[in-house]
Amino acid sequence: MGGAMTAQIKNALAMTAFGTISIFVRGIALSSMEIAFWRGSIALVVLWFIKKAFYRENKIHISRKQKVLLFLSGMAVGLNWALLFMAYEHTTIAVATLAYYFAPVIVMIVSPLLFKEQMTLFQLLCFVMATAGLVLVVSAGNSMAVGSRAGIGFGLGAAVFYAAVVLMNKWIREGSGLERTIIQFLGAVSLLFVILMVQGGFRIQAASPGSIGNLLIVGVIYTGLCYWLYFSSIKDLAGQQTAILSYLDPFVAILVSTLFFREPIRVLQGIGAVLILGFTCLYQIDRGRRDAADKE
Repeated sequence: MGGAMTAQIKNALAMTAFGTISIFVRGIALSSMEIAFWRGSIALVVLWFIKKAFYRENKIHISRKQKVLLFLSGMAVGLNWALLFMAYEHTTIAVATLAYYFAPVIVMIVSPLLFKEQMTLFQLLCFVMATAGLVLVVSAGNSMAVGSRAGIGFGLGAAVFYAAVVLMNKWIREGSGLERTIIQFLGAVSLLFVILMVQGGFRIQAASPGSIGNLLIVGVIYTGLCYWLYFSSIKDLAGQQTAILSYLDPFVAILVSTLFFREPIRVLQGIGAVLILGFTCLYQIDRGRRDAADKE
Protein backbone atom coordinates (compact mmCIF):
# COMPACT_ATOMS: atom_id res chain seq x y z
CA MET A 1 0.00 0.00 0.00
CA GLY A 2 2.82 2.37 0.96
CA GLY A 3 4.73 1.58 -2.25
CA ALA A 4 1.64 2.24 -4.37
CA MET A 5 1.09 5.55 -2.59
CA THR A 6 4.70 6.53 -3.26
CA ALA A 7 4.23 5.65 -6.94
CA GLN A 8 1.07 7.79 -7.07
CA ILE A 9 2.90 10.76 -5.55
CA LYS A 10 5.82 10.36 -7.99
CA ASN A 11 3.47 10.20 -10.96
CA ALA A 12 1.36 13.11 -9.74
CA LEU A 13 4.46 15.26 -9.18
CA ALA A 14 5.75 14.50 -12.68
CA MET A 15 2.38 15.21 -14.34
CA THR A 16 1.87 18.43 -12.39
CA ALA A 17 5.38 19.60 -13.31
CA PHE A 18 4.81 18.83 -17.01
CA GLY A 19 1.77 21.11 -16.86
CA THR A 20 3.95 24.08 -15.81
CA ILE A 21 6.84 23.62 -18.26
CA SER A 22 5.52 26.41 -20.53
CA ILE A 23 6.43 29.01 -17.88
CA PHE A 24 10.12 28.28 -18.41
CA VAL A 25 10.02 27.41 -22.12
CA ARG A 26 8.58 30.85 -22.90
CA GLY A 27 11.52 32.37 -21.02
CA ILE A 28 14.10 30.85 -23.38
CA ALA A 29 15.12 33.07 -26.31
CA LEU A 30 16.08 30.22 -28.66
CA SER A 31 14.31 28.41 -31.49
CA SER A 32 11.97 25.59 -30.53
CA MET A 33 14.25 23.07 -32.25
CA GLU A 34 17.25 24.23 -30.24
CA ILE A 35 15.31 24.26 -26.96
CA ALA A 36 14.22 20.67 -27.66
CA PHE A 37 17.83 19.67 -28.50
CA TRP A 38 19.29 21.09 -25.29
CA ARG A 39 16.36 19.71 -23.30
CA GLY A 40 17.24 16.20 -24.44
CA SER A 41 21.00 16.68 -24.13
CA ILE A 42 20.85 17.99 -20.56
CA ALA A 43 18.36 15.28 -19.59
CA LEU A 44 20.69 12.58 -20.96
CA VAL A 45 23.44 13.74 -18.62
CA VAL A 46 21.02 13.79 -15.66
CA LEU A 47 19.68 10.30 -16.44
CA TRP A 48 23.23 8.93 -16.82
CA PHE A 49 24.09 10.19 -13.31
CA ILE A 50 20.81 8.79 -11.95
CA LYS A 51 21.59 5.41 -13.51
CA LYS A 52 25.10 5.35 -11.99
CA ALA A 53 23.91 6.52 -8.57
CA PHE A 54 20.70 4.54 -8.05
CA TYR A 55 20.83 1.48 -10.28
CA ARG A 56 23.09 -1.55 -10.18
CA GLU A 57 25.12 -2.43 -13.23
CA ASN A 58 22.99 -5.48 -14.09
CA LYS A 59 22.16 -4.57 -17.66
CA ILE A 60 18.97 -5.97 -19.15
CA HIS A 61 19.68 -7.08 -22.69
CA ILE A 62 17.97 -5.09 -25.41
CA SER A 63 18.13 -6.58 -28.91
CA ARG A 64 19.39 -4.54 -31.85
CA LYS A 65 15.93 -4.51 -33.42
CA GLN A 66 14.39 -3.11 -30.23
CA LYS A 67 17.16 -0.50 -29.92
CA VAL A 68 16.47 0.67 -33.48
CA LEU A 69 12.77 0.95 -32.69
CA LEU A 70 13.55 2.89 -29.50
CA PHE A 71 15.90 5.19 -31.42
CA LEU A 72 13.23 5.86 -34.07
CA SER A 73 10.58 6.51 -31.42
CA GLY A 74 13.08 8.90 -29.81
CA MET A 75 13.25 10.86 -33.06
CA ALA A 76 9.47 11.21 -32.85
CA VAL A 77 9.88 12.39 -29.22
CA GLY A 78 12.27 15.14 -30.35
CA LEU A 79 9.89 16.40 -33.04
CA ASN A 80 7.02 16.18 -30.57
CA TRP A 81 8.88 18.49 -28.14
CA ALA A 82 9.85 20.97 -30.84
CA LEU A 83 6.34 21.21 -32.31
CA LEU A 84 4.76 21.63 -28.87
CA PHE A 85 7.15 24.49 -28.11
CA MET A 86 6.25 26.05 -31.49
CA ALA A 87 2.59 25.78 -30.49
CA TYR A 88 3.39 27.69 -27.27
CA GLU A 89 4.89 30.47 -29.42
CA HIS A 90 1.85 30.86 -31.67
CA THR A 91 -1.20 30.38 -29.46
CA THR A 92 -2.27 30.23 -25.82
CA ILE A 93 -0.90 27.49 -23.57
CA ALA A 94 -4.44 26.14 -23.08
CA VAL A 95 -5.17 25.83 -26.81
CA ALA A 96 -1.72 24.34 -27.56
CA THR A 97 -2.23 21.79 -24.78
CA LEU A 98 -5.73 20.83 -25.94
CA ALA A 99 -4.51 20.29 -29.51
CA TYR A 100 -1.58 18.26 -28.15
CA TYR A 101 -3.86 16.12 -25.99
CA PHE A 102 -5.66 14.94 -29.11
CA ALA A 103 -2.86 12.31 -29.27
CA PRO A 104 -4.88 9.62 -27.42
CA VAL A 105 -7.67 10.10 -29.95
CA ILE A 106 -5.21 9.44 -32.79
CA VAL A 107 -4.04 6.29 -30.98
CA MET A 108 -7.69 5.34 -30.47
CA ILE A 109 -8.50 5.39 -34.19
CA VAL A 110 -5.19 3.99 -35.50
CA SER A 111 -4.87 1.04 -33.07
CA PRO A 112 -7.65 -1.05 -34.69
CA LEU A 113 -5.91 -0.64 -38.07
CA LEU A 114 -2.41 -1.53 -36.85
CA PHE A 115 -3.17 -4.15 -34.22
CA LYS A 116 -6.41 -5.62 -35.61
CA GLU A 117 -8.23 -4.55 -32.45
CA GLN A 118 -12.00 -4.32 -32.56
CA MET A 119 -13.36 -0.89 -31.64
CA THR A 120 -16.30 -1.05 -29.26
CA LEU A 121 -19.31 1.24 -29.46
CA PHE A 122 -18.13 3.00 -26.29
CA GLN A 123 -14.68 3.63 -27.81
CA LEU A 124 -16.34 4.94 -30.99
CA LEU A 125 -18.45 7.30 -28.86
CA CYS A 126 -15.29 8.54 -27.10
CA PHE A 127 -13.63 9.15 -30.48
CA VAL A 128 -16.61 11.07 -31.88
CA MET A 129 -17.06 13.24 -28.78
CA ALA A 130 -13.34 14.03 -28.40
CA THR A 131 -13.19 14.93 -32.11
CA ALA A 132 -16.21 17.20 -31.63
CA GLY A 133 -14.27 18.86 -28.81
CA LEU A 134 -11.32 19.47 -31.13
CA VAL A 135 -13.67 20.96 -33.75
CA LEU A 136 -14.94 23.43 -31.12
CA VAL A 137 -11.37 24.39 -30.11
CA VAL A 138 -10.32 24.84 -33.75
CA SER A 139 -13.48 26.76 -34.71
CA ALA A 140 -12.85 29.18 -31.85
CA GLY A 141 -9.22 29.45 -32.94
CA ASN A 142 -10.23 30.20 -36.53
CA SER A 143 -11.89 33.40 -35.34
CA MET A 144 -8.56 34.50 -33.81
CA ALA A 145 -5.35 35.63 -35.43
CA VAL A 146 -3.53 33.54 -38.06
CA GLY A 147 -0.82 32.83 -35.49
CA SER A 148 -3.32 31.11 -33.24
CA ARG A 149 -4.40 28.82 -36.08
CA ALA A 150 -0.74 28.01 -36.71
CA GLY A 151 -0.37 27.21 -33.02
CA ILE A 152 -3.24 24.72 -33.23
CA GLY A 153 -1.54 23.16 -36.25
CA PHE A 154 1.77 22.80 -34.40
CA GLY A 155 -0.07 21.34 -31.40
CA LEU A 156 -1.77 18.76 -33.60
CA GLY A 157 1.59 17.98 -35.22
CA ALA A 158 3.02 17.35 -31.76
CA ALA A 159 0.03 15.09 -31.05
CA VAL A 160 0.73 13.04 -34.19
CA PHE A 161 4.34 12.41 -33.15
CA TYR A 162 3.32 11.66 -29.56
CA ALA A 163 0.78 9.14 -30.86
CA ALA A 164 3.55 7.62 -33.02
CA VAL A 165 5.70 7.19 -29.89
CA VAL A 166 2.84 5.48 -28.03
CA LEU A 167 2.14 3.14 -30.95
CA MET A 168 5.82 2.25 -31.51
CA ASN A 169 6.25 1.52 -27.81
CA LYS A 170 3.59 -1.18 -28.09
CA TRP A 171 6.20 -3.24 -29.94
CA ILE A 172 8.95 -2.54 -27.40
CA ARG A 173 9.17 -5.18 -24.67
CA GLU A 174 12.83 -5.18 -23.62
CA GLY A 175 14.78 -3.02 -21.16
CA SER A 176 13.83 -0.98 -18.12
CA GLY A 177 11.97 2.32 -18.32
CA LEU A 178 15.21 4.22 -17.64
CA GLU A 179 17.21 2.38 -20.31
CA ARG A 180 14.46 2.87 -22.87
CA THR A 181 14.27 6.58 -22.08
CA ILE A 182 18.03 7.04 -22.48
CA ILE A 183 17.99 5.39 -25.94
CA GLN A 184 14.94 7.43 -26.96
CA PHE A 185 16.58 10.66 -25.86
CA LEU A 186 19.68 9.72 -27.89
CA GLY A 187 17.39 9.37 -30.92
CA ALA A 188 15.74 12.72 -30.20
CA VAL A 189 19.04 14.57 -29.74
CA SER A 190 20.59 12.98 -32.86
CA LEU A 191 17.74 14.01 -35.16
CA LEU A 192 17.48 17.52 -33.69
CA PHE A 193 21.25 17.98 -34.06
CA VAL A 194 21.02 17.18 -37.79
CA ILE A 195 18.03 19.53 -38.24
CA LEU A 196 19.84 22.36 -36.44
CA MET A 197 22.97 21.87 -38.55
CA VAL A 198 20.87 22.08 -41.72
CA GLN A 199 19.13 25.20 -40.37
CA GLY A 200 22.42 26.99 -39.72
CA GLY A 201 23.75 25.77 -36.38
CA PHE A 202 23.31 26.78 -32.74
CA ARG A 203 22.50 30.14 -31.20
CA ILE A 204 23.02 29.27 -27.54
CA GLN A 205 26.28 31.24 -27.39
CA ALA A 206 24.23 34.43 -27.76
CA ALA A 207 21.60 33.44 -25.17
CA SER A 208 21.13 35.55 -22.04
CA PRO A 209 21.85 34.18 -18.53
CA GLY A 210 18.08 34.11 -17.95
CA SER A 211 17.55 31.91 -21.02
CA ILE A 212 20.37 29.58 -19.94
CA GLY A 213 18.87 29.31 -16.44
CA ASN A 214 15.43 28.46 -17.80
CA LEU A 215 16.97 25.94 -20.19
CA LEU A 216 18.77 24.21 -17.32
CA ILE A 217 15.50 24.04 -15.36
CA VAL A 218 13.71 22.52 -18.36
CA GLY A 219 16.50 20.00 -18.99
CA VAL A 220 17.41 18.99 -15.43
CA ILE A 221 14.09 19.18 -13.59
CA TYR A 222 11.34 18.97 -16.22
CA THR A 223 13.01 16.32 -18.35
CA GLY A 224 15.72 14.41 -16.49
CA LEU A 225 14.14 14.25 -13.03
CA CYS A 226 10.48 14.28 -14.08
CA TYR A 227 10.89 11.52 -16.67
CA TRP A 228 12.72 9.47 -14.03
CA LEU A 229 9.86 10.03 -11.57
CA TYR A 230 7.33 9.11 -14.24
CA PHE A 231 8.99 5.90 -15.43
CA SER A 232 9.88 4.75 -11.92
CA SER A 233 6.22 5.15 -10.92
CA ILE A 234 4.27 3.52 -13.76
CA LYS A 235 5.61 0.03 -13.04
CA ASP A 236 3.84 0.15 -9.65
CA LEU A 237 0.57 1.67 -10.89
CA ALA A 238 -2.42 0.10 -12.58
CA GLY A 239 -3.09 1.28 -16.12
CA GLN A 240 -6.25 3.09 -15.01
CA GLN A 241 -4.35 5.03 -12.33
CA THR A 242 -1.70 6.09 -14.83
CA ALA A 243 -4.39 7.18 -17.29
CA ILE A 244 -6.25 9.28 -14.71
CA LEU A 245 -3.09 10.89 -13.28
CA SER A 246 -1.87 11.79 -16.79
CA TYR A 247 -4.69 14.34 -17.01
CA LEU A 248 -3.10 16.41 -14.27
CA ASP A 249 -0.77 17.69 -17.01
CA PRO A 250 -3.40 19.39 -19.25
CA PHE A 251 -5.47 20.49 -16.23
CA VAL A 252 -2.48 22.28 -14.69
CA ALA A 253 -1.41 23.64 -18.11
CA ILE A 254 -4.84 25.25 -18.59
CA LEU A 255 -4.62 26.78 -15.10
CA VAL A 256 -1.15 28.15 -15.95
CA SER A 257 -2.55 29.61 -19.19
CA THR A 258 -5.44 31.38 -17.48
CA LEU A 259 -3.96 32.30 -14.08
CA PHE A 260 -0.25 32.82 -14.80
CA PHE A 261 -0.25 34.11 -18.38
CA ARG A 262 -3.74 35.68 -18.14
CA GLU A 263 -4.73 34.12 -21.46
CA PRO A 264 -8.49 34.05 -22.06
CA ILE A 265 -10.38 30.85 -22.84
CA ARG A 266 -13.46 31.19 -25.00
CA VAL A 267 -16.67 29.40 -24.07
CA LEU A 268 -16.44 27.06 -27.08
CA GLN A 269 -12.85 26.22 -26.15
CA GLY A 270 -13.93 25.46 -22.60
CA ILE A 271 -16.62 23.06 -23.84
CA GLY A 272 -14.09 21.56 -26.27
CA ALA A 273 -11.62 21.07 -23.42
CA VAL A 274 -14.20 19.13 -21.39
CA LEU A 275 -15.05 16.92 -24.39
CA ILE A 276 -11.42 16.21 -25.41
CA LEU A 277 -10.04 15.57 -21.94
CA GLY A 278 -13.18 13.93 -20.55
CA PHE A 279 -13.73 11.40 -23.32
CA THR A 280 -10.06 10.55 -23.90
CA CYS A 281 -9.77 9.92 -20.15
CA LEU A 282 -12.86 7.69 -20.21
CA TYR A 283 -11.42 5.81 -23.19
CA GLN A 284 -8.11 5.20 -21.42
CA ILE A 285 -9.85 4.02 -18.24
CA ASP A 286 -11.97 1.62 -20.31
CA ARG A 287 -8.85 0.43 -22.15
CA GLY A 288 -7.04 -0.13 -18.84
CA ARG A 289 -9.93 -2.28 -17.59
CA ARG A 290 -9.90 -4.36 -20.76
CA ASP A 291 -6.12 -4.86 -20.63
CA ALA A 292 -6.36 -5.93 -16.96
CA ALA A 293 -9.18 -8.37 -17.81
CA ASP A 294 -7.14 -9.88 -20.68
CA LYS A 295 -4.21 -10.55 -18.33
CA GLU A 296 -6.37 -12.43 -15.83
